[in-house]
Amino acid sequence: MKKLIPLVILFITTQKIQAQELFVYTEPASNMAAHAVGGRLTNMMMNEKSSSKINYHLLPELMFGISQKLMLHAEAFISNRNERLSVEGGGLYGKYRFLSNDDVHSHFRMAAYGRYSFNNSDVHQEEIETNAHNSGYELGIVATKLVNKIAISSSISYEKATDNGNSNRFPSGLSNNALNYTLSLGKLMLPKEYKSYNQTNLNLMVEVLGQRLSNGKSFLDIAPALQFIINSQARIDLAYRKQLYSDMLRTAPNGFLLRFEYTFFNVWK
Repeated sequence: MKKLIPLVILFITTQKIQAQELFVYTEPASNMAAHAVGGRLTNMMMNEKSSSKINYHLLPELMFGISQKLMLHAEAFISNRNERLSVEGGGLYGKYRFLSNDDVHSHFRMAAYGRYSFNNSDVHQEEIETNAHNSGYELGIVATKLVNKIAISSSISYEKATDNGNSNRFPSGLSNNALNYTLSLGKLMLPKEYKSYNQTNLNLMVEVLGQRLSNGKSFLDIAPALQFIINSQARIDLAYRKQLYSDMLRTAPNGFLLRFEYTFFNVWK
């Protein structure tokens, strides 16, 4: 498992209904609609390994569909790390789709993405995570295949951690860069037959998330999830992330995610 680097797999099925190409812990190669604005509120409740404390992170996010190929996110990081909810930082995320091969009941897409974050909390684990824990940046590529009811996506990225704010320097004895890899599989379970865009969709998915530090340490997680799409605009995600393997220090690897999202279409021309 340590050296698992997932590749994009093409999954062919004979069913004739398109799936939702949306995942919980990763972004697919497709973008949100052009000229759309979305709001997202992510709640993460993770079990602290060294105590009975619940490590809670609240991540409010704004999303902008700049064009068919480009989307941007702006996010804030809030947590109870210091025994009360406080704002610890924020981040910017961008994704550019550079390849799109579309067919009648399928498509294959690839995109490049990047994230820049700043964080004022203490550096408390070996795992590098610029989405809510570390200051730094991430650069990656994601590929996604959609065939009828099945969506499968894989990404690989380089992540670099820098010193956090408030004099919380990155420890000199830890590795400050990593290779991340993901594999995500989702299937549209309901409705069995599309009759209207107003129908509620139920997606079942599982994601595998891994990281390998430059010093050789690594982890591998699995995250099953349920996702509801309501009126093609509102979204609710419920997931549980479970560590399968790790030889690095991670403060709270296991726990639940609950997310609410809403998209406004055609906000500007």
